[in-house]
Amino acid sequence: MSFSLPQIMQWLADIMLPFVRISALLVTMIGFSGKTVSTKVKSLLAVLIALLIAPTIPSSGFNELFSLQGFLLVMQQILIGVTIGFLSQIFLNTFVMVGQTIAIQTGLGFATLVDPVNGINTAAIGQFYVILATLVFWAIDGHLMMIKMIALSFEAMPINSGWLTPDQIYKVIDWGKWLFIATITMALTPITAMLAVTLTFGIMTKAAPQLNIFSIGFPITQLTGLTVVWFSLSIFMLHFETIWESASKTMCNILGC
Repeated sequence: MSFSLPQIMQWLADIMLPFVRISALLVTMIGFSGKTVSTKVKSLLAVLIALLIAPTIPSSGFNELFSLQGFLLVMQQILIGVTIGFLSQIFLNTFVMVGQTIAIQTGLGFATLVDPVNGINTAAIGQFYVILATLVFWAIDGHLMMIKMIALSFEAMPINSGWLTPDQIYKVIDWGKWLFIATITMALTPITAMLAVTLTFGIMTKAAPQLNIFSIGFPITQLTGLTVVWFSLSIFMLHFETIWESASKTMCNILGC
């Protein structure tokens, strides 16, 4: 049995091009994009997924990997994978912004931790929301849904189908508004509660100027903020499901699956 060079290149292309799209997704999606996940783990997982789905997806019909057209195809797969992963990052950063907003309003912004995903210092409340959102994401098998989505994308958007259209890119930009809408919605209750506390201390200071607003108000503001955050966790899943459902629909609309 003998194989010609075009056949070998065809087999390599049918594995390598899906591998590039899948690895681009894993590098940017929630859970795998963190610095705590080694590059070897991401690469091995991408190879495994590519080998599993390669027999089930349409052949690319392309056998010139080492050419300008092959380079452009690789860039197309990277763009598709990064676009879907970027949407999940916007989804996760919604909770970062919520935590930062609440921390500033409650006086808890001085407590900071290193964000393992972005490698920067963020408020402890923001880290709490990020960890909680990530754990819920894993618990509802969001990572499996995204992997299934990228696997189905090879039928909706075959490898040689072309670049993302301006309309698809606009959908990504348009969905970014959820970052601010969800932040305002989730942080509205703590902000309103802290506004009431601040007004109360303002009236107390006016009525009794001898009260030290800094020594009394600061600890009470923090305790009130923590209490409000604790009570607001009861509707965390409602916000999570709403935002994730919108993100999932946007991903499906972009991929056409």
